[in-house]
Amino acid sequence: MVKKITKQDRIAGGLYGLLIGDALGVPYEFYEAEKLPPCDEIEMIPPAGFRKTYENVAAGTWSDDGAQALCLFQSLLDQNGFCLEDFSDRVLSWYEDGVWAVGGEVFDVGIQTAYALRGYKNGLLPEECGMLNPDGKGNGALMRVLPLVLWHSIHGSPDKEQRTKELVEDAHRQCLITHGHVCNQVCCALYCLAAQELVEGLEAHEAIEAGLVALRRIYRDLPEYEQELEWAIRPDQPWEGTGTGYVVDCLRSAFMILLQASDYEDGVKRAVLLGNDTDTTACVAGGLLGIRYGVQGIPDRWMSMLREREKAEALLKRCLERS
Repeated sequence: MVKKITKQDRIAGGLYGLLIGDALGVPYEFYEAEKLPPCDEIEMIPPAGFRKTYENVAAGTWSDDGAQALCLFQSLLDQNGFCLEDFSDRVLSWYEDGVWAVGGEVFDVGIQTAYALRGYKNGLLPEECGMLNPDGKGNGALMRVLPLVLWHSIHGSPDKEQRTKELVEDAHRQCLITHGHVCNQVCCALYCLAAQELVEGLEAHEAIEAGLVALRRIYRDLPEYEQELEWAIRPDQPWEGTGTGYVVDCLRSAFMILLQASDYEDGVKRAVLLGNDTDTTACVAGGLLGIRYGVQGIPDRWMSMLREREKAEALLKRCLERS
């Protein structure tokens, strides 16, 4: 008999799914797809002879993706909701002091993120920092947004329509400190709404479609956002992506993988095998896959290798206390 996947299992799966996907992709970042090992050799420790991207980073280490997601998760728990200023302070603390970086070591940071955080340190408002590069459409906000779904699923409004509106608003606002362009905001919102439906047990295609229907309803009164959704993300076209750092491609890659994967392991390996921004694609897809298949669907060998897992576990326990 197959064990039922509970909401708690899905929330735990989402957190560990993104962290483990991130860590799995770290050794292969920036490689072109044709230069990667075969699927059965994609592991946190690459096969002999493969030169990993970060020679001095130990296996099982999450990158900036996981660290910023944990900054967001802790901020939500400490503030009992999303506070842009508090979250911005925590991301700056990650960048400068290694808060939530494994071993306190920051080994990877996006160009736009670094530029924005320097502006924040120099006194700019967080709402201004993500527009220092006004056309920036990297995936640096998408990679960290999933904790909003995990928190709202337990602590958000019991009324789903209200919870959905608040989730979209928070998804938009968490972008502002580093990636303020409306395209980034829309990608984060659609990702969160699909993830919310996965938490409730919908199948992959149903979750994406339900999230899209809800977002279109909200965007009827936000024409700029509606236009970005329909023209940039192209949600009526097949979900296909190539694993790059462009936020739309990252979202489309994650949805493609979610729809194709037979289980968590198959999905995150598919993400890595796209090449390019391997850690972020596997992080973004891995969060969705972790929710879809539950924490029990993540291989034990990867769970046991995840460094500083106990720190993430402490946040997860706090989130689930009211479940």
